[in-house]
Order: sequence, then C-alpha cells, then structure tokens
Amino acid sequence: MSLLPRDWFELLGLVPLAAALIGCAPGAEPVPPGAAPQRPLRAVCTTTLVADLVRVIGGERVVVESLMGPGVDPHLYKASEGDVRRLAGADLIFYHGLNLEGKMGELFARLRDQRPVVAVAEAIDPARLRALPGHPGQYDPHIWFDVSLWREAAAAVAQALARHDPAHAADYTARQTAYDVELAALDAEVRTRLAAIPRERRVLVTAHDAFAYLGARYDLEVVALQGVSTATEAGVADVKRLVDLVVARGIKAIFVETSVPERALRAVREAARARGHEVQVGAPLFSDALGDPDTPAGTYVGMVRHNVRAIVEGLQ
Repeated sequence: MSLLPRDWFELLGLVPLAAALIGCAPGAEPVPPGAAPQRPLRAVCTTTLVADLVRVIGGERVVVESLMGPGVDPHLYKASEGDVRRLAGADLIFYHGLNLEGKMGELFARLRDQRPVVAVAEAIDPARLRALPGHPGQYDPHIWFDVSLWREAAAAVAQALARHDPAHAADYTARQTAYDVELAALDAEVRTRLAAIPRERRVLVTAHDAFAYLGARYDLEVVALQGVSTATEAGVADVKRLVDLVVARGIKAIFVETSVPERALRAVREAARARGHEVQVGAPLFSDALGDPDTPAGTYVGMVRHNVRAIVEGLQ
C-alpha cells in the first residue's frame, strides 16, 4: 500500500492547493466547535461505508457527501482537484484510516491543521485489529466485516459529531444507541446464518484479502487471490496456488467482488476446470464499497446481509 514516487508528487501537489482553498475560499470557513449553526453541518467522507455511518449517526443535522461512489476501490483511489475543493468546504472530514485510503493519508494529515479530520477505524483498540505480518504497526483495514468492530466505529463517529456540535450531542448519542442495537442484532444474525454452512464447506475463496475479519469473527476459513491491498496484481504463481487449493479440497464456489476486476479469479475457475474440477463463481460480494444508493446493498446493514446470503447459497 506504499506510494510510488509519481503518486507522491501528485498527492503533494494537492496539499498546497488544499491549504490555499481552505485559507481563502469564500464561504469555506468551518463552523467552530460548539457554535451550533442554524444550517446542517457539512461532512465529507471518503468511502461509501464511512458515508453511510456518518449519515446514520448524523441524521438530518448532517449533510453527507462521499468522495468515492459504489464499486470504487479505495486502495487505488487518487484524490482529484475537485475532491480537494469539496474537502475545503467541509465542516468535518471523515475517512476510514488504517491505510485503506493509502494515497490520501498525507493529505488528511495536512488538513488536520485546518479542519476536524476523523479516522473512524483508528479509534479502535489495536489489540482488536488484525496485524499485517511483516509490517509492524500496520493493520488490516477491512474492519467492517466484523460487525462488532463496526459498532465501535459508529461510536467514534457519534463522539466526533458531539465534540464538534455539543448542542446536539444528545441527538447523536440517541441515534448511535439505536443503531448499536440494530448492529448487535445483525452480528448475531450473521453468526447464526454462517453457522448453518456445514463445517467442511466453510471455506471462502475471494479475489483479495478483505474478509479475514469476517472469518475470524464468524468461524470461516478465508483464502484470497490477492493480498490486503489491490495495489499489487495477482501473478501466475498466485493463480496456481489457489487452483491447487480449490482442486485439492474440492471447493465448489469462489467469489468475485464488485470493486475488484474479475479476470484473475475467473482464470482460477478455468484452470480448475481444465484439471477436471468444476467450481462455480458465486454471487458478487461487496468488499470495499457499498452498492448503488436506493438498493438493499446501498447501506451497511443491507450490504452485510447480501454478502451473507451469497456466501451461504454458494457454499451450501
């Protein structure tokens, strides 16, 4: 997830622009904490997942805008000049953190001097996170697949909003409390539904390593073609390794993802077929982004339920 030199030049070129826009753009002055403006707060978020979380907790008090849309891979996303302008007009900025938006980290670090900037995943105790082998101090960012961790992210959003807008703190707390009850029920639902899969079939094969938290929380073995980040493409050796596993263990279904190209995983299917083993491609899973607005998978809760249904149907 490290940046290439060219990426650094592109990113750092946006940092002075951000400072200039924030410092002198008309109407860009943020609402000071505690000012309790009449208008709703403006929150700019990076991913659709973070935007959904802020929208639920903020309610009518917060107008939420997401820089990334459905199906966008945050690992590969590059901030545009238009994104910087939107960030400059925000009262608060929410991003995921844990290097999910790797190419934008430096920009957020600089913006902290000018705007409240909140990394929702970094509020979670590192002891509960999945450390990345060989990368000290770095963690798997895909925490939303453990619903209990997403409950903590929701609490972090509520605290940030209350801190910035204390006059409405009780409203944020009430919405977070109600959402926490919904997420607790979802956590139990996921556990129950995945437990119905026969144990010998509980092997989830996906395009990239986004589902480890799901596996750890709900007792699934997770195997991926690519690593935690999609910045490095899978090679021939990766495809062969996965084909060997699929054939040897008689795995019946593998899963593509909506934000990751299907090409390499379909190559696994064809290679397995050439060796006499038929493996199906299950319904696409949502990994790093939600579905289209106004669809069931356009919310976090709906996305989780879609994935669980697809996994259960594919593996059973």
